[in-house]
Amino acid sequence: MNHTDLKDAITRGETSLGIEFGSTRIKAVLIDRHFNTIASGSFEWENQLKDGYWTYDQETIIAGLQAAYREMKQEVESKYGVILRTIGSIGFSAMMHGYMAFDSQGKLLVPFRTWRNATTGAAARKLTDLFQFNIPERWSIAHLYQAILNEEEHVPRIDYVTTLAGYIHWLLTGNKAIGIGDASGIFPIDETTHNYHPAMVKQFDELIAEKGYPWKLEELLPKVYLSGQHAGELTEAGAGILDPQQDLAAGIPLCPPEGDAGTGMVATNSVRKRTGNISVGTSVFAMIVLEKELSKVYPEIDMVTTPSGSPVAMVHANNCSSDLNAWMDLFREFSEAMGLGADSGKLFSVLLNKALEADPDGGGLLSYGYLSGENITGLEQGRPLFVRSPESRFNLANFMRTHLFTAFGALKIGMDILTENEHVAIDSILAHGGLFKTPVVGQKMLAAALNVPVSVMTTAGEGGAWGMALLASYMINKDQAESLDDFLAQKVFQDVAGEEITPDPVDVNGFEAFIERYRAGLAIEQAAVDHLLENGRA
Repeated sequence: MNHTDLKDAITRGETSLGIEFGSTRIKAVLIDRHFNTIASGSFEWENQLKDGYWTYDQETIIAGLQAAYREMKQEVESKYGVILRTIGSIGFSAMMHGYMAFDSQGKLLVPFRTWRNATTGAAARKLTDLFQFNIPERWSIAHLYQAILNEEEHVPRIDYVTTLAGYIHWLLTGNKAIGIGDASGIFPIDETTHNYHPAMVKQFDELIAEKGYPWKLEELLPKVYLSGQHAGELTEAGAGILDPQQDLAAGIPLCPPEGDAGTGMVATNSVRKRTGNISVGTSVFAMIVLEKELSKVYPEIDMVTTPSGSPVAMVHANNCSSDLNAWMDLFREFSEAMGLGADSGKLFSVLLNKALEADPDGGGLLSYGYLSGENITGLEQGRPLFVRSPESRFNLANFMRTHLFTAFGALKIGMDILTENEHVAIDSILAHGGLFKTPVVGQKMLAAALNVPVSVMTTAGEGGAWGMALLASYMINKDQAESLDDFLAQKVFQDVAGEEITPDPVDVNGFEAFIERYRAGLAIEQAAVDHLLENGRA
């Protein structure tokens, strides 16, 4: 579309907006009906550890939403000379899991407890045993039951429990809705009914019956929607929250709010069986669309769904790029202290590419980027750690390769369960996330870790917010009986190029040597947790 056509399309509302609340950034992406990005905006933020819980302030959530939208809106006005007054469809997504509990007046009862918290171990184990279905510590139901076990005073007053995406959707539409992908991180889903598993809901109610709470579980949870369904409209109040300048009209349809796992699948066209995608950021997770159910329950594997309800095995590691980013900041400080300076893109490019010069196994170095606990490896807390022996080959190339390898260490352990124990067939992996903005390196390391071809599409940098915009577009632009996977394959990704890297046997063997060292060294990480308190004191 040329400039004039785009201007007219914006004016007519032939657009879709996706806003995603990621771990370190809130991003808004406006697309046209050909799925191209028209404008975007973002807001940087970080979670805080308060009173033992990782959280984001409610005020910051709203301020970040408004800032990302405002920046996108300003780009529209700057590029096209149009004040954004209407949009064809809107969708919100966010970090999956976590716990937001509200009373009947809509007041948040306790600060938002994010996916990053590893504080629900007792609840997760009890519910997994009760349901005979893996309930990870991150899931909303684990947070709720742990609050019950802790006898927290807010529990009897709960009127509504949802995720971050569900909260934003409710705030702007008044509708207590959730997309099925996000819902599958709240409570187990029945694949046949596409709703919360009724037998397990009953089991939970029976489990807590003696508490005498004035609610039943199903009364607390948002209604489950499938991709493509209308899940509400932007209210007058909601429009005023999203756009405090009050240029945006009410009445815009909203698609079901989704989790970042689902938007990652959409953004990489990975919703068909035998496909998978990996989202790399503060955390890292792989989503593999299954041909059949797993033979048993694995605490390392989450069973979730695509946004259209197909079963997915999810391997989620809490820690990925945060420690690597911290080292990058240290190198940036050094560069600035030397009077050299370096923009972020060049810094990442130079340092990450050093990993290609390294020994295949990283030279005997070892690192754990655990800023928080890691359920896959059994750590309830984390301490970022770098260690080497006197014989290790300590140089910059090996240092960088080790930190890239360790970013995928916990993920590798979980993925081995699928490929080795369950013999799950994976034709290819599509990866996305900021790490892949530097070409080749991240792909090559990930292919080595998983021993599977890894592709990065030219759209990979668009990320989950673009994936959410696609879901919003699907709602209003799909043919009557068109499935989500057909819509993506035939309309969105038909002409999208991708770059595939196959595993290098030398790198694969190097990673196997590294992961053996990684497994053996977990006792060192546990010792650091045991003997180094969170304030850094012994």
